[in-house]
Amino acid sequence: MPAPLILASASPSRRQLLASAGLSFAIEPSGVDEDEVKHSLIGEQASPQDIATTLAEMKAVRVSQRHRAAMVIGADSTLACNGRLFDKPATLDAARRQLSALGGRVHELCSSVVVARDGVRLWHWSERAHLTMRPFTESFLDAYLARAGQAVCASVGAYQLEGLGAHLFSKVEGDYFTILGLPLLPLLSFLAEHGIGLEAAA
Repeated sequence: MPAPLILASASPSRRQLLASAGLSFAIEPSGVDEDEVKHSLIGEQASPQDIATTLAEMKAVRVSQRHRAAMVIGADSTLACNGRLFDKPATLDAARRQLSALGGRVHELCSSVVVARDGVRLWHWSERAHLTMRPFTESFLDAYLARAGQAVCASVGAYQLEGLGAHLFSKVEGDYFTILGLPLLPLLSFLAEHGIGLEAAA
């Protein structure tokens, strides 16, 4: 029997990606204080990609220490534009400020995924995407936020590319799943090598 699979995240988009890929898994948020870790790493001048990988590993390892036999997936994404690192907006007003800052510019989104077992990292993968947000008016932003609502606060970029967020962009360069927060294809390949996937489910 393959090892049980756990997603160490409460992210709706990551949960949906794994479920849509036909995987059976449990969900257990790690409890890692992401803001504190991120603040420390920024002080050490860590790159956005290093921050995403470190947080993904911390999440996976922490949950795997509680469930020794399980394969635990940890993931994280960072967004940087003109040397500034952006976080998930806490409110719609914060989302408005963030989108105003990103409008008409290119930003880089880094997503990392780590798989841990027995408290040890087994595997990791990181990918980057570059997204060009088109210039937009205040009235467009009003309409977008009114329709998208609080859901934008669940994304590091205050957008969800799979939904209304597509209207914000003029160009996207990079893997679609990476932009949604999880480099899915390499993860599925790794899991298949360890007996977790469609064949195991069948």
